[in-house]
Amino acid sequence: MFKKSDENPQLGIFSSPTEYFRDSKKKEYLKNDSWHNRFRNHVVMRVDESIFRPLYSNGTGAPNASIRILVGMMILKEGQGWSDAQLFENCAYNLLVRSALGLMSLEDAEPVSSTYYLFRRHLVDYAREHGEDLFKKCQGQITRDQLLEFEVSGKQVRMDSKLVGSNIAWYSRYELIHETLRLFINEREEHIFNKSLSKEMFSLIESIQGETGNKVVYRSTKAEVDARFVELGKLMYRFIGLFKKHDYGHYQTLKAVFEQQYSVGRDKTVVPLEKEKVSAKSIQSPHDTDCHYRDKDGNKVKGYSVNVTETCDQPGDDKDTALNLITDTEVTVASAPDNGFLEQALDRTQEIISDKIEKVYADGAYHSADNQEYCQSDKNGIELILTGMQGPAPRYDIRLDEQNEINLIVTDNKTGTTIQAQRVKLRKDKTQRKWRIKTEEGKYRYFDEDNLRAAALRKKLDDIPIDEKNIRNNVEASIFQLGYHYPNDKSRYRSLAKHKLWAYSRSLWINFVRIVNYMTRISQRALFWQKLPQYIINLCFNMYIIVSILSINKNNHICPVKLHFSAI
Repeated sequence: MFKKSDENPQLGIFSSPTEYFRDSKKKEYLKNDSWHNRFRNHVVMRVDESIFRPLYSNGTGAPNASIRILVGMMILKEGQGWSDAQLFENCAYNLLVRSALGLMSLEDAEPVSSTYYLFRRHLVDYAREHGEDLFKKCQGQITRDQLLEFEVSGKQVRMDSKLVGSNIAWYSRYELIHETLRLFINEREEHIFNKSLSKEMFSLIESIQGETGNKVVYRSTKAEVDARFVELGKLMYRFIGLFKKHDYGHYQTLKAVFEQQYSVGRDKTVVPLEKEKVSAKSIQSPHDTDCHYRDKDGNKVKGYSVNVTETCDQPGDDKDTALNLITDTEVTVASAPDNGFLEQALDRTQEIISDKIEKVYADGAYHSADNQEYCQSDKNGIELILTGMQGPAPRYDIRLDEQNEINLIVTDNKTGTTIQAQRVKLRKDKTQRKWRIKTEEGKYRYFDEDNLRAAALRKKLDDIPIDEKNIRNNVEASIFQLGYHYPNDKSRYRSLAKHKLWAYSRSLWINFVRIVNYMTRISQRALFWQKLPQYIINLCFNMYIIVSILSINKNNHICPVKLHFSAI
């Protein structure tokens, strides 16, 4: 049965670490602005443990460790870039880490490794079965409390994405088939050798077990690899038929890889698919069946795409003391387009901020007709500011004639000439207006209303001041910090679920560091004024009053004001 942990545990007389510290050490340990005390107060103690109640409501028993401590451990691990062994070591022997997690007494037992792993597995299994990500919900709850406490405005937000590679080897098509078969054969070895297979197939099975795919590719010619690729496909097809009633373990992976890489003719002949027909969404490795392939501006990744949304300063705000927090983090397969993130990211951000979103800053990859319609709807009324649009600049600039909006004026950006387009008669099943021009090559070039809207948007984006466009660029710092411990853009995890836990934890750590830096700047500013002589403070205050009165009085008549001279 689920039970919340005690928020105010009793400390023993001899078990508190403060009893063994003296003077400066004790003072530093107890300081409110020490990182471990701030982490405990602003992150760990903000965890609403009731969010995780569903994990322990179906006869699974009560959690045998504090859930907020387990959540704190996950955040600390990704924040510091620790391995699991380093995490458990610090939780056991590092007094600052123990304090950060709320283990204030030397007698408090930290969660053991099995409890930590079981909690993560429960999170993954629950998300898969019920379609609800409890850890993401916890991230939103913690961030919402932080936004409210520090009065962070959410009127303006910005977003960007990052590709992260899965912790897998890069397989060629042959190596993918070879490794998939090897895993399946090792799993079903005792059953396979009881099946009625030919001597050639048994020989092939033994060679697969005895040699890795990359070694086969290294010692073989291209013709030999191609021939063996076909033979492996025939073996896979045979296994699919033999074990279709026993589809557990690696069977589903074997079947999926075969269907993505081969085709079967009417005479049951197995033929490899052409390379161009293999989808980027196909399985890239049997060790991580979730990851997809993507080539983004020459950056080839087999893994996942992470989208980050955060608040940003309004024009004129004090940049030195402004606090920006990540409001939403989304992880999906690498093949997903960036413009698919925008709508859900804004909806989730709006749920946790107090102000209504007015502006969104993003790059051209987030442009789509659906996103424009979503932002411009009466319900949302959001201004979507893009730094540009994807693709090269168009050859022709198009606009409607101001005097007659039926006519389309086309400008050739290459030659600078203006061309009057001809209206095209529409078919009965078409509703969009259409125009055409005759190019220098004697061919016809057609334009429709979608092209017209895209041209208008491109012109609108060109008119946006460069300072406003640069507001989006700062989100790249968040993207850099997100993957700080992965300089080669390759993570230490496999599967979509584990990458989500990593991204949520890392985002919460980034927010915590920003809060600490923000509070430090505020306290330093207050300390600066405390150290100033009183007569300087009075002088500054008097000047502020005079300037304020002059700006209010339109006729420049100075009104009588009370000035401070007590310390002069």
